Amino acid sequence: MDATKSSLRGLRAKLWATAGALPVRVLALHGSTDGLTCRVCVEIRRPDGPILLFFYRHVDGTWHVFPPAENLCRMSFEPLAG
Repeated sequence: MDATKSSLRGLRAKLWATAGALPVRVLALHGSTDGLTCRVCVEIRRPDGPILLFFYRHVDGTWHVFPPAENLCRMSFEPLAG
């Protein structure tokens, strides 16, 4: 997959364009100390309640809203839950 087609910057631009005037903010940015895991939590505030999106960086440098299969057990957002 071409990394330029799913860079975090590109996904952010699509998200902001889709959200329109709705407030969008980054809630969390986490990278592991070994550099193998990186994830971002983004919130879109809507009149009927917020939507949270989680973006994960894959080994090839692309970003997706689903985690890479080989790192499923390594990723968690427990510190955000409370």
